[in-house]
Amino acid sequence: MLLQNVPVITLLILIPLIGAIIAFMLGKNPKASKIVALVFTLIPLAISVLLLADFSLTVGTFQYVEDFTWISSLGISYKVGVDGISIAMVFLTTLLSFLAVLFSWDVDERTHQYMGLMLILEVGVMGVFTAMDYFLFYVFWEVVLIPMYFLIAVWGGPRRAYASIKFFIYTHIASLVMLLGILALYFEAATHLGYHTFDIQQIASVSGQFGQFFQIVVFGALFFGFIVKMPMVPFHTWLPDAHVEAPTAGSVLLAGLLLKMGSYGIIRICLPTLPYGANQYQIVMVIIAIVSILYGAIMCLAQKDLKKMVAYSSISHMGIVMLGIATLGELGIAAAVFQMFAHGLITAVLFMMCGIVGHHVGTRNMPRLGGLAAKMPYAAVFMMIGFMASLGLPGMVGFLAEFSVFVATFDAFGWLLLLPIISVAITAAYYIWAMQKTLFGPLTKEVDLEHVHDITWFEAAPLVILSALIVLFGILPALIFDYITPSVKLLTAVVLGGA
Repeated sequence: MLLQNVPVITLLILIPLIGAIIAFMLGKNPKASKIVALVFTLIPLAISVLLLADFSLTVGTFQYVEDFTWISSLGISYKVGVDGISIAMVFLTTLLSFLAVLFSWDVDERTHQYMGLMLILEVGVMGVFTAMDYFLFYVFWEVVLIPMYFLIAVWGGPRRAYASIKFFIYTHIASLVMLLGILALYFEAATHLGYHTFDIQQIASVSGQFGQFFQIVVFGALFFGFIVKMPMVPFHTWLPDAHVEAPTAGSVLLAGLLLKMGSYGIIRICLPTLPYGANQYQIVMVIIAIVSILYGAIMCLAQKDLKKMVAYSSISHMGIVMLGIATLGELGIAAAVFQMFAHGLITAVLFMMCGIVGHHVGTRNMPRLGGLAAKMPYAAVFMMIGFMASLGLPGMVGFLAEFSVFVATFDAFGWLLLLPIISVAITAAYYIWAMQKTLFGPLTKEVDLEHVHDITWFEAAPLVILSALIVLFGILPALIFDYITPSVKLLTAVVLGGA
């Protein structure tokens, strides 16, 4: 492990922060701010690839841990590290941040602020996926809200004010409820440890002594905070509005990374810290998962806006993540993490294509589109790759992720699997309908296609990279599963022990 003595996690957080400061200072030079953002997202991506190569697959515990006392009187420390679950999310964060900046190369309004906020967003998400201290985790969790709020409010669509405020209110209230749960853990753990600490591992080490009623109540508070962020039905209504109004890169990061923070929080905090609560809430998780899967898929059938359809499909696919978690078994949770990773790649392609269609054609209204494959052949290829991957075509990353969750679901709940699996047929129906409406058939006469052109280099490059990774991890899923499985094995031992 060549990087063992290098503060590699701090570098992953610090480099985008430095880039953000420089970008904000380049107000009169928009091109320079783009270059800075690209360089300061490319460096963390390179570091995360080195981290993957250097990471030991033989242990499931945290590696590259950095632990420094921050506020000793309150038991707060700067403690970060990665295990097999978080390293997959770290790589996804650096990858999507770099590609989102590249895709935003034509942003010409307040460019320095836009690029600075994109970098701050990467700082916050990276901190959430690497924090090993509850206080640090909460600080980074809140940091994420600010840049996303401004990305929607300033660079969003006509209803951006409504969407950004709704996003902020929903997610901030959920954060406050989550904070109450964290404080309850902080004070309860102190009675067993004999001292106050926000250390996630130290608090989890005494979780077996927490009372059953305490676990049920606190699990409920934390679970609420996380499922609003995912988001699960009935706390999902902020998501379609936020996606429709957000700029394309904002939608990519919102769906690809921010939604994963919720499911990551359940896996990282709720399950190992409150195992009795997890077992008591299992049926609740199953019901919410199945309702979200079916509701999201059915709502897709009713959408005319291409981007809104993809937004509702995210609710359905994140429901599959919840279903994998709800099994509380090794395969189910490992598959849920893999589905989080897969959805991050696939949904990035889909939202980029929504942005390209909206920007090049002037509308995303599917009944007004048609025959775009003749005018935009390369774009059509990438859109079909995104659709096929999302509906779970074998050979692509989405297939293995969903298949693994469904196998784990059958193991855990038997023929209850028939309910969520209905969504596979519905998903195929709305994607095929969308392809037919937008790409094929006669050229539309509803909009002026005279000056419509195919994708540009800065639009094509991210799509090529994402498409290649969708196929690579679809054929070789072990490239990610080998990281995830040892850590999930340790986690499920704790959860099942608390049954």
